[in-house]
Amino acid sequence: MKILYQIAIIFSLCLLGEIISALLPFTFPSSVTAMLLLTAALFTGWLKIDHIREKSDFLLSNMAFFFIPAGVAVTEHFSTVASIWLPLLIIVIVSTVVVFLVTAAAVTLTLRIEERRKKE
Repeated sequence: MKILYQIAIIFSLCLLGEIISALLPFTFPSSVTAMLLLTAALFTGWLKIDHIREKSDFLLSNMAFFFIPAGVAVTEHFSTVASIWLPLLIIVIVSTVVVFLVTAAAVTLTLRIEERRKKE
């Protein structure tokens, strides 16, 4: 029963994200809206991590499964991808490097903040 409760919470947030995204006067991904709602619910204490821990652990451990549709879509549209492979490759390389650099900066900043807090 606990798993059903956790699934209901996650699906409710997803549904609310869909509704909010549909009401917005501009296009915005409903999945991002749902993640923002989840983050807000966790930060405000309205939702505790224990309320969704088991289901979120399951989803995280099986995350690779969610990339299958994207991979299939790329193979279905291979002729389109093949016609723009060089710009696509450059975008992938540049964006990967940017993500690595931003992640490294965020981790460094977080470690410095934690060190300052320990000193105080």
